[in-house]
Amino acid sequence: MPILKAFHEWLLDQQSKVPPKRKLGQAINYALEYWIELSRYVEDGQWPIDNNAAENAIRPFVIGRKAWMFSNSQRGATASANLYSLIETAKANGQEPYQYLRWLLNELPTTKAEDIETLAPRNMPLVFRQL
Repeated sequence: MPILKAFHEWLLDQQSKVPPKRKLGQAINYALEYWIELSRYVEDGQWPIDNNAAENAIRPFVIGRKAWMFSNSQRGATASANLYSLIETAKANGQEPYQYLRWLLNELPTTKAEDIETLAPRNMPLVFRQL
């Protein structure tokens, strides 16, 4: 917190000294404009300082974006996005995606809509994680 406070004060001081059209001036103005968002992570010790985990999770989609050209319809693209979402959610919860999908597709037909939360990757029984 003291380092962030000192940095914020420095930004405010420099804002009046650095021309806003220069790169440093643009960076200072950007930091001040988003200061609340930039410093929000200090409110809770469990919040990460950056979003690297989220960026790493979407990287496979960005790298493979040419594959999306082969979704011949809106429904095909939606189906692909849903499948990717399930796979990445399993990974984010420490589950092996293939085992999670096997368990999910086995359980889905017998699960009531109001019990859909029971199908989250964190709720997968240990027995299925070892198959």
